[in-house]
Amino acid sequence: MIDAEPSEGQASLDRLVTLLDLEKIEENIFRGVSPPDSPMRVFGGQVAGQALVAAGRTVPAERHVHSLHAYFIRGGDPRVPIVYQVDRIRDGRSFTTRRVVAVQHGKAIFSLAASFQKQEDGVSHTTPMPDVPEPESLPTLPERFAEFGDEMVDYARKRPIDLRYVNDPPWVTRSVGGRAGANQVWMRGNGTLPDDELLHVCVLTYASDLTLLDSLLARHGVYWNMDKVLGASLDHALWFHRPFRADEWFLYDTESPTASGARGLATGRFFARDGTLIATVVQEGLLRVLGSDSDDGDDADTDAES
Repeated sequence: MIDAEPSEGQASLDRLVTLLDLEKIEENIFRGVSPPDSPMRVFGGQVAGQALVAAGRTVPAERHVHSLHAYFIRGGDPRVPIVYQVDRIRDGRSFTTRRVVAVQHGKAIFSLAASFQKQEDGVSHTTPMPDVPEPESLPTLPERFAEFGDEMVDYARKRPIDLRYVNDPPWVTRSVGGRAGANQVWMRGNGTLPDDELLHVCVLTYASDLTLLDSLLARHGVYWNMDKVLGASLDHALWFHRPFRADEWFLYDTESPTASGARGLATGRFFARDGTLIATVVQEGLLRVLGSDSDDGDDADTDAES
């Protein structure tokens, strides 16, 4: 099988860790940067992960993030730093609430509300994980990209997240007019992460924006950069149910229950390898199929999905 050299994957993951290590420039104000090889717009998972880091650094370590709700307001400019302004909304006996606004060029590009909770015991149950093949039995991302040439294979090798599609990815199903049903991907950090719980949560937040809208695209037989499609993340919500490590395999099970008005809804569930549900995600995305008489995409200013 074609696979990444461990040093390549670890180096890429280390760069993501560095990306999430924000600079504190004032009380409640942090600054983050984008990778030098970023596309035209800042990746949504990056700004969401960085905003969550900013929120978490104003919260006591014994309180753990359990949810976030975010809006993508404008497309981020990868050429300049992003300033994250944290508002300490409330510090209660059990819960802590933070609001974060990401700013570039004097304007808000992203907003996030996050809630943290001290450890508590209570009722517990989990829905069962779908029956899927083990990740080691599935093609690597470089293998999936092999037909597109060495440049794409090299790009796939250097990603910080190891992705293994359970079913055919949308750039394959597009050739047969699409398919309904769940889109399932095994994921893990492409190396080893430090023992920092907030970092693992932020890496999963980053990963949650990688393939979520694939379930929407797959239903309509289109894909980014291969068809005349304009897409963007509009809003994003995550609930974290149990502790996990983002450098161990987890299954991302996603589907799109509805689409209308140039918007599509995607829902996702993250399962640890032992079958427990570790997180749930919901996102609404913009999807405009261009070449019709409706839109040319000139007014889109939100984050472009990767």
